[in-house]
Amino acid sequence: MAEKSWSLGRALRGMFVKPTIDETTWEDLETALITADFGPDISERVVEELRAKVDRYRTTDPKDLQRMLRETLEEHFAKFDTTLKLTERPAVVLVVGVNGVGKTTTIGKFTKFLRGYQRSVVVGAADTFRAAAVDQLATWAQRGGAAIVRPQQEGQDPASVAYQTIEYAQREGIEIAIIDTAGRLHTKGGLMDELSKIRRVIEKQAPISEVLLVLDATTGQNGVMQAQAFLEHAGVTGLVLTKLDGSAKGGFVLAVQERTGIPVKLLGQGEGIDDLTGFTPHVFVSNLVG
Repeated sequence: MAEKSWSLGRALRGMFVKPTIDETTWEDLETALITADFGPDISERVVEELRAKVDRYRTTDPKDLQRMLRETLEEHFAKFDTTLKLTERPAVVLVVGVNGVGKTTTIGKFTKFLRGYQRSVVVGAADTFRAAAVDQLATWAQRGGAAIVRPQQEGQDPASVAYQTIEYAQREGIEIAIIDTAGRLHTKGGLMDELSKIRRVIEKQAPISEVLLVLDATTGQNGVMQAQAFLEHAGVTGLVLTKLDGSAKGGFVLAVQERTGIPVKLLGQGEGIDDLTGFTPHVFVSNLVG
């Protein structure tokens, strides 16, 4: 993760070069965690766990505290299984989320990510209510190296586009089918009914491997509230965090997992086609804490 003007790693550096652990160490640590978007509850809990560990091992060395912080954060992240389940053929991935979170660009990046593992990919443009959305998705799919199934006419039923996409994947022997879906929220009930219909139609052809909800990391708690309907009704199996371009926002990853109970599986950390990675707790914590 690129460092911006503030980062958790940089904030912690001064803390860990002090000669000893004292009361200001704990205050500074809690402040740093809150600033890194862990939220007050998780920050307080992490500090309490670390105080207990420091007491148990009777250490006053800040370097020990740094190691314990890494281990403690990894333990928290490791409670969630962040593995993408893509073993079926075709593996069907539904991508859901409100408009404006970066869903279309995420699909392009995810395609490129999968192509990097030599997987063949087709993208289904089942957000048929916005013609611009189909064209934009086609551009990103092409950049990512995927085939695309477009609506055959304007306003086509989204479930039928999803059906044609799975049919194409099965016919052409394509390994992974990614289905884009509408993200408008002004008719929440209608949107959830539509997603249910897409699911039913797909499941007659193939099991759904993943339902990935795209969240904008910069919106914090508001993003989770916006996405509540998807969390409740869409059978979400994993989260994709976009716009996570500095370690200042790193704590949001844990906060959103704990609030939703759903693992973060992918991280978008920039604007480029290659700026999407899988989520590995050990690597993430190392980048976060330094």
